[in-house]
Amino acid sequence: MRRSERKIKKRKGLRNFFIVATLIVVVGLAYGVFQYYSGWSLANKGLVKGEETSYDEFEGADPQFGELNVLLLGSDSRGDEDARADTLMIAHYNQTTRKIKLVSIMRDTYVDIPDHGYHKMNTAFSLGGPELVRKTIKQNFDIDVHSYAIVDFTGFSKIVDVIAPDGIEVDIPYTMSHGIGMTLQPGNQVLNGEQLLGYVRFRHDVHSDFGRVERQQEALSKLKDEAVSVHSILKLPKLLGVVEPYINTNVDSRTILTIGKGLIGGKTGEIETLRIPVENSFEDKRVAAGAVLSIDFEKNKQALQQFLSTEDEAENDELDEEVPPEETK
Repeated sequence: MRRSERKIKKRKGLRNFFIVATLIVVVGLAYGVFQYYSGWSLANKGLVKGEETSYDEFEGADPQFGELNVLLLGSDSRGDEDARADTLMIAHYNQTTRKIKLVSIMRDTYVDIPDHGYHKMNTAFSLGGPELVRKTIKQNFDIDVHSYAIVDFTGFSKIVDVIAPDGIEVDIPYTMSHGIGMTLQPGNQVLNGEQLLGYVRFRHDVHSDFGRVERQQEALSKLKDEAVSVHSILKLPKLLGVVEPYINTNVDSRTILTIGKGLIGGKTGEIETLRIPVENSFEDKRVAAGAVLSIDFEKNKQALQQFLSTEDEAENDELDEEVPPEETK
């Protein structure tokens, strides 16, 4: 083959490569846009974004050493301006270790709300939005929260169905029906989004609100495992479309992408969980605000700070790296 013919063949090969590559990009973008609007159409109008609720400016500190604490607030206000946060959590993400920790603060915890005196923890949200919740956590537990995300429960079931179209398996301890608009039978059950929402919101637990908090942590942990699987990654644009109308957050897109990249590219392991108040650190009391959990602040502050500390993680990671391979005999 002559040199000129080889050049022509090479040019055709490059041209075909760029044509194919361009088509892949165009198809990929079209797929992403289609999936996004497909998810958005499922969401319809999210109540959180539909409400013109204005909050005080959130003054969270800047994250340090790649560690981010996000205040997660579950809301089903349905336009009620005096609504209290139904669920209150702190999600901790370490960019270096790529580990996730989840802290649930019981809503009846009796705390000192800045400029308002002692009230139940979930009252802080109705009095001053996410910023007052942040201040309350800082004042009572000396923990900095950097960002917040308010999640409307009306979108929870749709989000679950996109992440886990085949459902989430849970072990239901007993019949659950009162107040959730359905009946969940005891035993191992695979729940769709609407059923899982009922499972995590059931309030008449034999362990009172403690059981509900445990179920919420269980559901989020299992959803995380599903979310980082291959089939869910392919549905990411659709998931973003579903989620967007139901979440009000000040977490910027760059941070979200960084966390997403870390979760997809690394082994995050199981989500570690903690409940505040911890065991043997509180007593039930009745005050003007109603039935509350009167806690040992020093014991809970110490437990929370130790749980979020990365010193133990670093030591464990070093030990894992230093363990020599088993010697052959």
